[in-house]
Amino acid sequence: MRGGRRDLDEDDVPVRARGGSRPRTRIRPKHADARQGFVTAVDRGRYRCLVDGRPVVAMKARELGRGSIVVGDRVALVGDLSGRPDTLARVVRVEDRESVLRRTADDTDPVERVIVANADQLVIVCSLADPEPRPRFIDRCLVAAFDAGLDPLLCLTKADLGEPDELLDTYAGLDLPYVVTSATGDLSRLRERLADRISVLVGYSGVGKSTLVNLLIPEAERSVGDVNPVTGRGRHTSTSAVALPFEGGWIIDTPGVRSFGLAHVSPDDVVAGFSDLSEAAAQCPPGCPHTESAAGCALDAGAAEGRLDPDRVASLRRLLGSREAEDERH
Repeated sequence: MRGGRRDLDEDDVPVRARGGSRPRTRIRPKHADARQGFVTAVDRGRYRCLVDGRPVVAMKARELGRGSIVVGDRVALVGDLSGRPDTLARVVRVEDRESVLRRTADDTDPVERVIVANADQLVIVCSLADPEPRPRFIDRCLVAAFDAGLDPLLCLTKADLGEPDELLDTYAGLDLPYVVTSATGDLSRLRERLADRISVLVGYSGVGKSTLVNLLIPEAERSVGDVNPVTGRGRHTSTSAVALPFEGGWIIDTPGVRSFGLAHVSPDDVVAGFSDLSEAAAQCPPGCPHTESAAGCALDAGAAEGRLDPDRVASLRRLLGSREAEDERH
Protein backbone atom coordinates (compact mmCIF):
# COMPACT_ATOMS: atom_id res chain seq x y z
CA MET A 1 0.00 0.00 0.00
CA ARG A 2 1.21 3.50 -0.81
CA GLY A 3 -0.58 6.45 0.77
CA GLY A 4 -3.57 4.25 1.54
CA ARG A 5 -3.91 3.05 -2.05
CA ARG A 6 -2.92 -0.21 -3.63
CA ASP A 7 -1.06 -0.28 -6.97
CA LEU A 8 -3.35 -1.61 -9.70
CA ASP A 9 -2.63 -3.45 -12.90
CA GLU A 10 -4.83 -4.48 -15.80
CA ASP A 11 -6.01 -7.62 -14.05
CA ASP A 12 -7.63 -5.49 -11.37
CA VAL A 13 -9.79 -3.42 -13.76
CA PRO A 14 -13.13 -5.02 -14.63
CA VAL A 15 -14.06 -4.91 -18.31
CA ARG A 16 -17.74 -4.97 -19.18
CA ALA A 17 -18.91 -6.12 -22.61
CA ARG A 18 -21.15 -3.66 -24.44
CA GLY A 19 -24.07 -4.76 -26.55
CA GLY A 20 -23.50 -8.44 -25.91
CA SER A 21 -20.48 -10.59 -26.50
CA ARG A 22 -20.83 -10.92 -30.28
CA PRO A 23 -18.18 -8.98 -32.22
CA ARG A 24 -19.46 -6.08 -34.32
CA THR A 25 -19.30 -6.53 -38.07
CA ARG A 26 -20.19 -4.58 -41.19
CA ILE A 27 -21.19 -7.74 -42.99
CA ARG A 28 -24.93 -7.63 -43.47
CA PRO A 29 -27.04 -10.79 -43.56
CA LYS A 30 -27.60 -12.09 -47.08
CA HIS A 31 -31.18 -13.21 -46.40
CA ALA A 32 -30.84 -16.10 -48.80
CA ASP A 33 -34.32 -17.28 -47.81
CA ALA A 34 -35.99 -13.94 -48.65
CA ARG A 35 -39.05 -14.06 -50.90
CA GLN A 36 -39.64 -11.75 -53.84
CA GLY A 37 -42.44 -9.21 -53.71
CA PHE A 38 -43.88 -6.30 -55.70
CA VAL A 39 -44.74 -3.05 -53.91
CA THR A 40 -48.33 -2.05 -54.70
CA ALA A 41 -48.87 0.79 -52.19
CA VAL A 42 -46.99 2.88 -49.63
CA ASP A 43 -48.64 4.38 -46.56
CA ARG A 44 -46.77 6.07 -43.68
CA GLY A 45 -43.84 3.70 -43.53
CA ARG A 46 -45.82 0.58 -44.33
CA TYR A 47 -45.44 -1.16 -47.66
CA ARG A 48 -48.19 -3.28 -49.16
CA CYS A 49 -46.56 -5.95 -51.30
CA LEU A 50 -47.77 -8.83 -53.41
CA VAL A 51 -45.90 -12.05 -52.57
CA ASP A 52 -46.86 -15.17 -54.53
CA GLY A 53 -50.23 -13.60 -55.26
CA ARG A 54 -50.84 -12.83 -51.58
CA PRO A 55 -50.99 -9.27 -50.11
CA VAL A 56 -48.41 -8.76 -47.37
CA VAL A 57 -47.78 -5.65 -45.26
CA ALA A 58 -44.13 -4.92 -44.47
CA MET A 59 -41.83 -2.39 -42.88
CA LYS A 60 -38.35 -1.40 -44.04
CA ALA A 61 -35.44 -3.21 -42.41
CA ARG A 62 -33.08 -0.97 -40.49
CA GLU A 63 -30.09 -1.97 -42.60
CA LEU A 64 -31.67 -0.37 -45.68
CA GLY A 65 -31.06 3.09 -44.23
CA ARG A 66 -32.90 6.06 -45.63
CA GLY A 67 -33.25 4.83 -49.20
CA SER A 68 -36.78 5.19 -50.53
CA ILE A 69 -39.12 2.38 -51.46
CA VAL A 70 -41.84 3.29 -53.96
CA VAL A 71 -44.73 1.68 -55.77
CA GLY A 72 -43.44 -0.57 -58.52
CA ASP A 73 -40.30 -1.60 -56.65
CA ARG A 74 -39.36 -5.26 -56.65
CA VAL A 75 -38.22 -6.18 -53.16
CA ALA A 76 -37.03 -9.10 -51.04
CA LEU A 77 -38.92 -9.82 -47.83
CA VAL A 78 -38.43 -11.93 -44.72
CA GLY A 79 -40.49 -12.51 -41.59
CA ASP A 80 -44.20 -13.23 -41.45
CA LEU A 81 -45.34 -13.55 -45.06
CA SER A 82 -48.70 -15.13 -44.27
CA GLY A 83 -50.61 -11.95 -45.02
CA ARG A 84 -52.81 -12.46 -41.96
CA PRO A 85 -54.20 -9.36 -40.22
CA ASP A 86 -51.83 -7.65 -37.77
CA THR A 87 -48.75 -9.37 -39.18
CA LEU A 88 -45.70 -7.53 -40.45
CA ALA A 89 -42.87 -8.62 -42.72
CA ARG A 90 -39.59 -6.82 -43.38
CA VAL A 91 -38.24 -5.49 -46.67
CA VAL A 92 -34.55 -6.39 -46.60
CA ARG A 93 -33.55 -5.57 -50.17
CA VAL A 94 -34.70 -3.39 -53.06
CA GLU A 95 -33.80 -4.92 -56.40
CA ASP A 96 -32.19 -2.85 -59.16
CA ARG A 97 -34.74 -0.63 -60.88
CA GLU A 98 -35.27 -0.87 -64.63
CA SER A 99 -36.76 2.62 -64.78
CA VAL A 100 -37.53 5.51 -62.45
CA LEU A 101 -40.12 8.22 -63.09
CA ARG A 102 -39.21 11.38 -61.18
CA ARG A 103 -40.40 14.94 -60.80
CA THR A 104 -39.59 18.01 -58.75
CA ALA A 105 -41.96 20.51 -57.15
CA ASP A 106 -40.93 23.12 -59.72
CA ASP A 107 -38.12 23.76 -62.19
CA THR A 108 -35.81 25.28 -59.57
CA ASP A 109 -36.33 22.73 -56.79
CA PRO A 110 -33.23 20.52 -56.39
CA VAL A 111 -35.16 17.79 -54.54
CA GLU A 112 -36.20 14.91 -56.76
CA ARG A 113 -39.31 12.92 -55.93
CA VAL A 114 -39.48 9.37 -57.25
CA ILE A 115 -43.06 8.69 -58.36
CA VAL A 116 -42.85 5.03 -59.38
CA ALA A 117 -40.26 2.45 -60.32
CA ASN A 118 -40.08 -0.19 -63.06
CA ALA A 119 -42.90 1.16 -65.23
CA ASP A 120 -42.48 0.86 -69.00
CA GLN A 121 -45.29 3.15 -70.20
CA LEU A 122 -46.33 6.66 -69.15
CA VAL A 123 -50.01 7.35 -69.80
CA ILE A 124 -50.55 11.12 -69.91
CA VAL A 125 -54.21 11.64 -69.04
CA CYS A 126 -55.62 14.95 -70.32
CA SER A 127 -59.25 16.08 -70.44
CA LEU A 128 -60.64 17.79 -73.52
CA ALA A 129 -62.86 20.03 -71.36
CA ASP A 130 -63.71 20.72 -67.72
CA PRO A 131 -60.84 21.42 -67.10
CA GLU A 132 -59.43 22.62 -70.40
CA PRO A 133 -56.44 20.76 -71.91
CA ARG A 134 -52.97 22.01 -70.97
CA PRO A 135 -50.46 21.32 -73.73
CA ARG A 136 -47.54 22.60 -71.66
CA PHE A 137 -48.28 19.97 -69.00
CA ILE A 138 -48.31 17.33 -71.73
CA ASP A 139 -44.94 18.64 -72.98
CA ARG A 140 -43.47 18.27 -69.51
CA CYS A 141 -44.72 14.72 -69.20
CA LEU A 142 -43.25 13.85 -72.59
CA VAL A 143 -39.85 15.13 -71.43
CA ALA A 144 -40.20 13.13 -68.20
CA ALA A 145 -41.04 10.00 -70.21
CA PHE A 146 -37.96 10.52 -72.39
CA ASP A 147 -35.78 11.03 -69.31
CA ALA A 148 -37.13 7.87 -67.66
CA GLY A 149 -37.03 5.73 -70.81
CA LEU A 150 -40.80 5.14 -70.80
CA ASP A 151 -43.05 4.84 -73.84
CA PRO A 152 -45.57 7.72 -73.80
CA LEU A 153 -49.28 7.30 -74.47
CA LEU A 154 -51.62 10.29 -74.65
CA CYS A 155 -55.06 9.50 -73.23
CA LEU A 156 -57.69 12.16 -73.93
CA THR A 157 -60.74 11.96 -71.67
CA LYS A 158 -64.20 13.60 -71.68
CA ALA A 159 -64.59 13.38 -75.45
CA ASP A 160 -68.31 13.90 -74.89
CA LEU A 161 -67.48 17.47 -73.78
CA GLY A 162 -64.82 18.50 -76.31
CA GLU A 163 -63.23 17.69 -79.65
CA PRO A 164 -59.69 16.24 -79.83
CA ASP A 165 -58.64 17.44 -83.30
CA GLU A 166 -56.99 20.74 -82.37
CA LEU A 167 -54.95 19.22 -79.56
CA LEU A 168 -53.93 16.24 -81.68
CA ASP A 169 -52.79 18.57 -84.46
CA THR A 170 -50.33 20.09 -81.99
CA TYR A 171 -48.56 16.75 -81.66
CA ALA A 172 -48.94 15.56 -85.25
CA GLY A 173 -45.19 15.78 -85.84
CA LEU A 174 -44.31 13.47 -82.95
CA ASP A 175 -46.05 10.29 -84.09
CA LEU A 176 -47.37 10.18 -80.51
CA PRO A 177 -49.72 7.25 -79.83
CA TYR A 178 -53.07 8.31 -78.39
CA VAL A 179 -56.52 7.13 -77.39
CA VAL A 180 -59.70 9.19 -77.02
CA THR A 181 -62.17 8.16 -74.32
CA SER A 182 -65.41 9.16 -72.65
CA ALA A 183 -67.26 7.92 -69.58
CA THR A 184 -69.73 5.97 -71.73
CA GLY A 185 -67.49 5.13 -74.69
CA ASP A 186 -65.65 2.02 -75.80
CA LEU A 187 -62.36 1.46 -73.94
CA SER A 188 -61.12 -1.46 -76.04
CA ARG A 189 -58.29 0.52 -77.68
CA LEU A 190 -57.06 1.69 -74.29
CA ARG A 191 -57.26 -1.83 -72.92
CA GLU A 192 -55.10 -3.09 -75.77
CA ARG A 193 -52.47 -0.43 -75.00
CA LEU A 194 -52.41 -1.30 -71.30
CA ALA A 195 -52.48 -5.10 -71.46
CA ASP A 196 -49.26 -6.89 -70.45
CA ARG A 197 -47.52 -3.62 -69.52
CA ILE A 198 -46.67 -1.70 -66.36
CA SER A 199 -48.33 1.65 -67.03
CA VAL A 200 -48.26 4.69 -64.77
CA LEU A 201 -51.13 7.15 -65.18
CA VAL A 202 -50.24 10.83 -64.66
CA GLY A 203 -52.51 13.83 -65.00
CA TYR A 204 -53.49 17.06 -63.35
CA SER A 205 -56.40 17.07 -60.92
CA GLY A 206 -59.90 16.71 -62.33
CA VAL A 207 -59.10 15.11 -65.69
CA GLY A 208 -60.98 11.91 -64.87
CA LYS A 209 -58.03 9.67 -64.13
CA SER A 210 -59.66 7.84 -61.21
CA THR A 211 -62.91 7.53 -63.15
CA LEU A 212 -60.96 5.89 -65.96
CA VAL A 213 -59.34 3.44 -63.53
CA ASN A 214 -62.73 2.52 -62.08
CA LEU A 215 -64.09 1.83 -65.56
CA LEU A 216 -61.14 -0.41 -66.37
CA ILE A 217 -60.99 -2.08 -62.95
CA PRO A 218 -64.39 -1.76 -61.21
CA GLU A 219 -63.15 -3.39 -58.01
CA ALA A 220 -60.52 -0.67 -57.61
CA GLU A 221 -63.10 1.79 -56.22
CA ARG A 222 -60.80 4.79 -56.56
CA SER A 223 -62.15 8.03 -55.09
CA VAL A 224 -63.59 10.38 -57.70
CA GLY A 225 -63.66 14.18 -57.37
CA ASP A 226 -64.93 17.08 -59.41
CA VAL A 227 -63.72 20.40 -60.79
CA ASN A 228 -63.91 23.64 -58.82
CA PRO A 229 -66.32 25.88 -60.79
CA VAL A 230 -64.47 29.03 -59.70
CA THR A 231 -60.83 28.11 -60.39
CA GLY A 232 -61.41 25.50 -63.09
CA ARG A 233 -59.00 23.21 -61.27
CA GLY A 234 -59.67 19.69 -60.17
CA ARG A 235 -59.87 18.73 -56.54
CA HIS A 236 -57.39 16.13 -55.30
CA THR A 237 -59.02 12.74 -54.62
CA SER A 238 -56.34 10.04 -54.75
CA THR A 239 -53.71 10.78 -52.10
CA SER A 240 -51.13 8.12 -52.91
CA ALA A 241 -50.00 5.94 -55.79
CA VAL A 242 -51.37 2.41 -56.02
CA ALA A 243 -50.62 -0.46 -58.40
CA LEU A 244 -53.55 -2.51 -59.63
CA PRO A 245 -53.25 -5.76 -61.61
CA PHE A 246 -54.68 -5.48 -65.10
CA GLU A 247 -54.73 -8.06 -67.91
CA GLY A 248 -51.25 -9.47 -67.48
CA GLY A 249 -49.71 -6.17 -66.36
CA TRP A 250 -50.23 -3.36 -63.89
CA ILE A 251 -51.93 0.03 -63.87
CA ILE A 252 -50.31 2.44 -61.41
CA ASP A 253 -52.68 5.27 -60.55
CA THR A 254 -51.01 8.37 -59.10
CA PRO A 255 -52.45 11.40 -57.28
CA GLY A 256 -53.44 14.31 -59.48
CA VAL A 257 -50.78 17.01 -59.71
CA ARG A 258 -50.84 20.70 -60.58
CA SER A 259 -47.21 20.94 -61.60
CA PHE A 260 -44.54 18.63 -62.99
CA GLY A 261 -41.11 20.11 -62.29
CA LEU A 262 -38.14 19.04 -64.40
CA ALA A 263 -35.22 20.46 -62.43
CA HIS A 264 -33.56 17.03 -62.51
CA VAL A 265 -33.51 16.95 -66.35
CA SER A 266 -30.58 18.58 -68.15
CA PRO A 267 -31.34 21.29 -70.76
CA ASP A 268 -30.02 19.00 -73.52
CA ASP A 269 -32.42 16.26 -72.45
CA VAL A 270 -35.28 18.75 -72.30
CA VAL A 271 -34.61 19.61 -75.95
CA ALA A 272 -34.30 15.91 -76.82
CA GLY A 273 -37.70 15.36 -75.23
CA PHE A 274 -39.19 17.62 -77.94
CA SER A 275 -38.48 15.09 -80.65
CA ASP A 276 -40.15 17.22 -83.35
CA LEU A 277 -37.75 20.11 -82.60
CA SER A 278 -34.54 18.35 -81.58
CA GLU A 279 -33.29 17.76 -85.14
CA ALA A 280 -33.59 21.45 -85.96
CA ALA A 281 -32.04 22.43 -82.62
CA ALA A 282 -29.00 20.31 -83.49
CA GLN A 283 -28.27 22.79 -86.32
CA CYS A 284 -27.90 25.67 -83.85
CA PRO A 285 -24.49 27.25 -83.11
CA PRO A 286 -22.54 25.55 -80.28
CA GLY A 287 -23.84 26.57 -76.86
CA CYS A 288 -27.08 28.01 -78.23
CA PRO A 289 -29.58 28.47 -75.35
CA HIS A 290 -32.49 28.25 -77.85
CA THR A 291 -34.07 31.39 -76.42
CA GLU A 292 -36.03 33.86 -78.51
CA SER A 293 -33.15 36.34 -78.54
CA ALA A 294 -30.42 33.79 -79.24
CA ALA A 295 -28.43 34.73 -82.33
CA GLY A 296 -28.60 32.15 -85.10
CA CYS A 297 -31.04 29.82 -83.30
CA ALA A 298 -32.25 27.35 -85.91
CA LEU A 299 -35.66 27.15 -84.22
CA ASP A 300 -36.47 30.66 -85.46
CA ALA A 301 -35.69 29.76 -89.05
CA GLY A 302 -37.67 26.54 -88.82
CA ALA A 303 -40.73 28.33 -87.44
CA ALA A 304 -40.48 31.13 -90.02
CA GLU A 305 -40.28 28.64 -92.88
CA GLY A 306 -43.25 26.63 -91.56
CA ARG A 307 -41.21 23.53 -90.84
CA LEU A 308 -41.72 23.86 -87.08
CA ASP A 309 -44.86 24.60 -85.09
CA PRO A 310 -44.42 28.05 -83.48
CA ASP A 311 -46.48 26.96 -80.47
CA ARG A 312 -44.18 24.01 -79.89
CA VAL A 313 -41.12 26.26 -80.18
CA ALA A 314 -42.67 28.68 -77.68
CA SER A 315 -43.43 25.82 -75.27
CA LEU A 316 -39.85 24.57 -75.40
CA ARG A 317 -38.49 28.06 -74.80
CA ARG A 318 -40.89 28.63 -71.92
CA LEU A 319 -39.81 25.38 -70.30
CA LEU A 320 -36.11 26.13 -70.72
CA GLY A 321 -36.62 29.65 -69.38
CA SER A 322 -38.54 28.45 -66.33
CA ARG A 323 -35.44 26.66 -65.06
CA GLU A 324 -33.93 30.05 -64.32
CA ALA A 325 -37.08 31.70 -63.04
CA GLU A 326 -38.33 31.86 -59.47
CA ASP A 327 -41.65 30.30 -60.40
CA GLU A 328 -43.92 29.45 -63.33
CA ARG A 329 -47.52 28.64 -63.85
CA HIS A 330 -47.74 25.19 -65.42
